Amino acid sequence: MTESINNVHKDLFINGEWIKTAEYKDLINPATGEVIAKIAQADETQVDDAIQAAHEAFQPWKNLELKDRTKYLHNIADLLEEHADRLAEIMTIEQGKPLKESKLEVIAGAESFRWNAEEARRLYGETIPAPNDHKYEIAYEPVGVVGAITPWNFPSGMITRKIAPALAAGNTVVLKPSSDTPLSALAIFELFEQAELPKGVANIVMGSSKEIGEAMTSSKLVKKITFTGSTPIGKALYAQSADTLKKMSLELGGHAPFIINEDADINAAVEGLMATKFRNNGQVCIAPNRIFVHKSIKDDVLQQLTEKVEALKVGNGLNEDTNVGPLIREDAIDKIKKQIINATDKGATLVTGGHRLTGDEYDNGFFFQPTILDNVNRTMDIFYEETFGPVIPIITFDTLEEVIEMANDSEFGLASYAYAKDSKTIQTIATSLEYGMVGINEVAISNPETPFGGVKHSGFGRENSHLGIKEYVTAKFINTKFL
Repeated sequence: MTESINNVHKDLFINGEWIKTAEYKDLINPATGEVIAKIAQADETQVDDAIQAAHEAFQPWKNLELKDRTKYLHNIADLLEEHADRLAEIMTIEQGKPLKESKLEVIAGAESFRWNAEEARRLYGETIPAPNDHKYEIAYEPVGVVGAITPWNFPSGMITRKIAPALAAGNTVVLKPSSDTPLSALAIFELFEQAELPKGVANIVMGSSKEIGEAMTSSKLVKKITFTGSTPIGKALYAQSADTLKKMSLELGGHAPFIINEDADINAAVEGLMATKFRNNGQVCIAPNRIFVHKSIKDDVLQQLTEKVEALKVGNGLNEDTNVGPLIREDAIDKIKKQIINATDKGATLVTGGHRLTGDEYDNGFFFQPTILDNVNRTMDIFYEETFGPVIPIITFDTLEEVIEMANDSEFGLASYAYAKDSKTIQTIATSLEYGMVGINEVAISNPETPFGGVKHSGFGRENSHLGIKEYVTAKFINTKFL
């Protein structure tokens, strides 16, 4: 463990060089409470240097032959796969998720680089019918320097999902990773260096989120901001970008409904719920947060669910038998406890869990019992607040119209899920839910080839798919008259 962390660079990476700083910040392992590294903190000048480096590298990178540009991306994908075990271990140590989840995330990042390398070849322009002496064309061009700000819950996946399409389309990047999980980002940038990515094409700065965010949004050289994180911060970045009118992609908070209709396959629904709710210990923007169960099947659902939740093994993500790792910080536990107290004070029933884990391996980490709350209703904070943790709130319903109205009663609109068999019911749910993504009898809704993003206060723009790469280009109309 020590070797994998010690061998990762801890400095900034600007214009192809590792840059030391005056200040370094402690990084904590959430499973043990140990300080595992000291991470460089950029000052204002160094952030500006990174933006300038990306700006100067833009034209050469944009003008590089497409086959040569995409070759870099394929090489990076190869390196991600080759170093997947090491990258997964680094991620688990700094973030806490089980090792098997970390490795799948790294492999998904490699797939993102491959997909976007090929999608760059399909950024087709258009020819529009025109008068005989004219030619009307639409061409897609890269926007320029991209400022990317990524969260801690997927410290590898969010980076690859942003950088791959940005580079594929011909842009350059300045990345600001989460202060809680910078090592995964730094390890990826080591692979960029190994792939001999041209200097300045990809740069990384760590430090104050507020200061780096303001530097990116105020810079005239940064033409696009892509951000994944909380809705309040996304709104702040949006407002700060107004003066420079930047192109933006915001993937913000979620509060996903999970509907189990009376005709659902209960076994499949419970399996799907367990798979998607406890991935990364519920610290996922698309995790189910409100579980709507038809009252006629609630007892069966609750019985199966309780057995499976109580069988989960909570522990250090490096242990092979761990299903659920720690939460990221102490304040994450505080939020969950507050929601549970609020719910039970207002009539919710604590079915299982509900407490911080202590003793032995748990004392120094941020571990919380997987929890089920029954009899949850709209008077409780958990009905409207995103949980970001291992809590399943059960809400019953009588009719399809009722559950759709409750499911849509949220300011968020990212992901949603439903289990049902009747085709008319399925169609009604799919067309009525006010969410950017709907999974019907399926919870795997994030793939390189399918669009990912939300509506309402969950933001705008799409990642992945052919729509994802379009977020990093502008459409240029060319009107040619032949003389």
